[in-house]
Amino acid sequence: MSRIDDSLDFIPVRIAVLTVSDSRDLSQDRSGDVLVDRLTKDGHVLADRKILPDERDQIADQLRTWCNDPQIDVVLSTGGTGLTGRDITVEAHRDVYEKEIDAFGTVFTIVSMQKIGTSAVQSRATGGVCNGTYLFALPGSPGACKDAWDEILGRQLDFRHRPCNFVEILPRLDEHQRRK
Repeated sequence: MSRIDDSLDFIPVRIAVLTVSDSRDLSQDRSGDVLVDRLTKDGHVLADRKILPDERDQIADQLRTWCNDPQIDVVLSTGGTGLTGRDITVEAHRDVYEKEIDAFGTVFTIVSMQKIGTSAVQSRATGGVCNGTYLFALPGSPGACKDAWDEILGRQLDFRHRPCNFVEILPRLDEHQRRK
């Protein structure tokens, strides 16, 4: 069973938060606020925060910019993971991924099922890796962001989490790009 090993030191990671919305600004960004509040409360560093419209190229460009920034370890986006015509965040993420973390979407669906039942099938939450940076696309509801952080990301982004976590392999995500 998973647990926190208190004999290890916590290692903060630097996280950028992107809200995808055609209608929100920072004063109305409840989902982005949830993520910022949770990640900073847990001891991580907010590296950057932006809001972009539902435009695939703009989203992908911002993701690439953050993935090329050595001061950013993780990107969390919220919004645009549904099924409507303007929901293109997942496609923008996949334009950027080198590797997809397939189980992230599966585990998110399992967590969501416990809260919202079969309505969880309408989410296309996804995760992946690009240039040594983790990327996660979360639904745009504050509840979904809470669930993703509290049940998955808060644990996986804690170096003390056992039996394994995302932080311990962070230095090796881009080893294929290093010269041998």
